[in-house]
Amino acid sequence: MDIDEINEDNLRRIQVRFTTKLKGEFKLPLSSIAIPANLTRFGLSTIVNNLLKAENEDWENEAFDFLIDGELVRMSLEEFLLAKGISAEKILEIEYITAVAPRKKEEPSMHDDWVSAVDGSDSRFILTGCYDGLGRVWKAPGKCTHILEGHTSPVTSVCVMKPQVGSRVGEIVSTASKDRTLRLWKFDSEESIDQPKRIQAFKILRGHSAALQSIAAQPSGDLVCSGSWDCRINLWQTNESDTEGSVVSVKKRKKEGANEECQSEGEAVSTLVGHTQCVSSVVWPSAESIFSASWDHTIRKWDVETGKDSLNMSCGKVINCLDVGGESSALIAAGTSDPVLRIWDPRKPGTLAPIFQFSSHSSWISACKWHENSWFHLVSSSYDGKIMLWDLRTAWPLSVISSHKDKVLSADWWRGDSVISGGADSKLCISSGISAQ
Repeated sequence: MDIDEINEDNLRRIQVRFTTKLKGEFKLPLSSIAIPANLTRFGLSTIVNNLLKAENEDWENEAFDFLIDGELVRMSLEEFLLAKGISAEKILEIEYITAVAPRKKEEPSMHDDWVSAVDGSDSRFILTGCYDGLGRVWKAPGKCTHILEGHTSPVTSVCVMKPQVGSRVGEIVSTASKDRTLRLWKFDSEESIDQPKRIQAFKILRGHSAALQSIAAQPSGDLVCSGSWDCRINLWQTNESDTEGSVVSVKKRKKEGANEECQSEGEAVSTLVGHTQCVSSVVWPSAESIFSASWDHTIRKWDVETGKDSLNMSCGKVINCLDVGGESSALIAAGTSDPVLRIWDPRKPGTLAPIFQFSSHSSWISACKWHENSWFHLVSSSYDGKIMLWDLRTAWPLSVISSHKDKVLSADWWRGDSVISGGADSKLCISSGISAQ
């Protein structure tokens, strides 16, 4: 839409002032102008771009979103003001922000089977888990540097461990599998490699009696927890030699003259018991607390030291995924089978009802992840084949990403401005240029 093409005949007009927290060339003079009341965010974006171009002839058009009293505008100005009971008689302040949507889609990175898990928490690489039983490390789209061999069943969850203090072993990552084991691996992400390097786990953790579904690392990287179909959550040490002496050394046979490798096996240091069905998701946002979600319809918060749950809330639906973040890293997001993305604030006394419910997906939600640096933004993926970007300031998705041709099984943020996802189409997809604030 061009601003000159707006039909202004008999249109109600509103006095507005555009403001922004954006820096530099995004700033406009703080003067008010009269605009048609029937404009939507697309028309508003046209006006702001034209005003910016008047200030700077080299300005290139940008997609904007608009906030009135802290809420995103997703209808015409007239409809918004009426719905919110806001008077149009005074000058209306409208804040503009850059629209949150991917500006580029990278070429997909192909796997040999379903991509069941992704982790983008390290800006240097992406970790994936696959139904072919392998973990993979990707330094860039299509550039696989390491293949993690050893699991005998599909990998269901992957996790990048935070570097341990004083450690010089490089990166440590963990993988969980339907083979009932959790494995720990180490590699050097800075190593220059032409062909993918195949590596073995340095530690195998056994103790679950059923398939593992989800893993999460303590922020320090000293411990990792695992949720399983046996309804239990186990906690494990991640160092190479457990102080409790619960390690069995397992020497591998020499292969074609190669040096003998040594793997250790560890036992769980503690177990959290309470769920009555599959523990579908675990997150470990702070040293002292673990959150878990289950097919038994409950979300629990566990005290790591005592092993007791201090929060136990039910949403009446099978819960498939969970994350903790948002404002003060205190909000709980969970995806369910109905399929509604729900947000809770456990700090609010007297009620455990969700504070937000987003219902644009049409099938099970497979993953939800908060943006690390934003109180408002999160991403979700679903078996409906779609990935959606959300902002708590509006009930509609900011953007719908349709990179996959089949169920999306996993999703995460990477480098702050990209969404990575894995699906039943055997692809790792990267959508970049997302400006979440």
